[in-house]
Amino acid sequence: MRDHTMTINGRAVAGKRTIEVVNPATGKVFAEAPDCTREQLDDAMQGAKEAFPAWRDNPGLRTEVMLACADAIDAAAEELSLLQTLEQGMPLDQSRGVARACANSFRRYADLQIPAEVIQDDGNARIEVVRRALGVIAVIKPWNFPLVQATTEVAPAFRAGNTVVMKPSPYTPLSTLAVGELLREIVPAGALSFVSGGDQVGQWMVEHPVPRGVSFTGSVASGKLVASAASADLKRLLLELGGNDPAIVLPDVDPGELAGRLFWTAFRNAGQVCIAVKRAYVPESLHGAVVDALAERARAVKVGNGLDDGVEIGPISNAMQFERVKGLVADAIAGGATAVTGGRALDGPGYFYEPTILTGVREGSRIVDEEQFGPVLPVMSYRTVEEALERANATSFGLGASVWSADPARAWAVAQKLESGSVWVNTHDGKNERAPVAGMKWSGVGAKNGLWSILAYTDPQAVWLSRSGPTTYPAASQPGALTSA
Repeated sequence: MRDHTMTINGRAVAGKRTIEVVNPATGKVFAEAPDCTREQLDDAMQGAKEAFPAWRDNPGLRTEVMLACADAIDAAAEELSLLQTLEQGMPLDQSRGVARACANSFRRYADLQIPAEVIQDDGNARIEVVRRALGVIAVIKPWNFPLVQATTEVAPAFRAGNTVVMKPSPYTPLSTLAVGELLREIVPAGALSFVSGGDQVGQWMVEHPVPRGVSFTGSVASGKLVASAASADLKRLLLELGGNDPAIVLPDVDPGELAGRLFWTAFRNAGQVCIAVKRAYVPESLHGAVVDALAERARAVKVGNGLDDGVEIGPISNAMQFERVKGLVADAIAGGATAVTGGRALDGPGYFYEPTILTGVREGSRIVDEEQFGPVLPVMSYRTVEEALERANATSFGLGASVWSADPARAWAVAQKLESGSVWVNTHDGKNERAPVAGMKWSGVGAKNGLWSILAYTDPQAVWLSRSGPTTYPAASQPGALTSA
């Protein structure tokens, strides 16, 4: 593997020290990445601050730059896809799709218009509400989709007129740094910097006095720490945190047909998707048939190195998460659960875990109450839909949820009672450019996607034009005048 450098103020910057990067398919170190120092971060933040006014004031340039960024990513898509598979583990074909989405993110936002709202326009005044860029945005992203994470926040922040300093996860820094290497010749110096390193670098970013906004995607526990640190400087926050998405299956579904659609909503990217199905509620009358159909799917899936042909599920992305998933399943089985299929790590090197369907679990078990973020799905039975809704909502999470039924109208009515930022009927994790992605409860602060992301990276400003002549005040009450008690 070649050496990778950070991009700071348009320059290639090596690390004075490095962090190791492990290939999850082998469990072995295969590369190193720079570990940013505080002085290097200061340089990136200062450059972003100095670049902001000119970048904010030239929307035409921003559009040109974003389209050029998309073209550059497209041209390097194969290298970027390979890097992502090596460091994260996902199958290469899936990684190629992520690289295309990475480029399309820049194209989609390049021409997205930010509407101004006119709330009064008459003989007395014109009042218009416009959006003003925050300034420098600190972006800290996780390890499950590093390429997408490298652009889905940068593109809307750019469109709004902000400059960005971004840090990828220390588990998956290489593909993000490679994006920075591509774009440093395209983006004006300072407008976009990529730094890498451990969790300490992320803490420095949140506490740094320069950024006016922080975008963080990760666990609830880490999100609370970010929110606490950012509050000292009243930074604007955009947090996408954990999810424990329920899927409620109604009694009228066909189990075989359902399994074909439901399975990948839980097991895509080895279950390492924030908004994946994490627990399923199935009526008692269908529970056995649905479990059997899902288990059959799980047994047929090819698990292996993402570089090998035909692989559908790769390894869990890192040793920490691998141990967590093993521990959650072991805890469930110790508590009386049954692994209908799976339930163990695969023999050999790497962080491979069999796709697992669990039964015999209920709320109170860690695998149900927490976010497993791995290739494991607990399937639980219920007697009434009201009971299923109560159990689905009895959580501090509220990212996504879904309802599955042969009767869309009935499912739609049930969906209205689920407490989550997104709810789907007969699908899960669907996307639309105009729909917000937001978390209720502990699953997030703010909304993203499309115009919602742009609004998150701006402040509203009301601009007033008076048409009624000069304003006069009584002498004693003029602004700034002294008054006597």
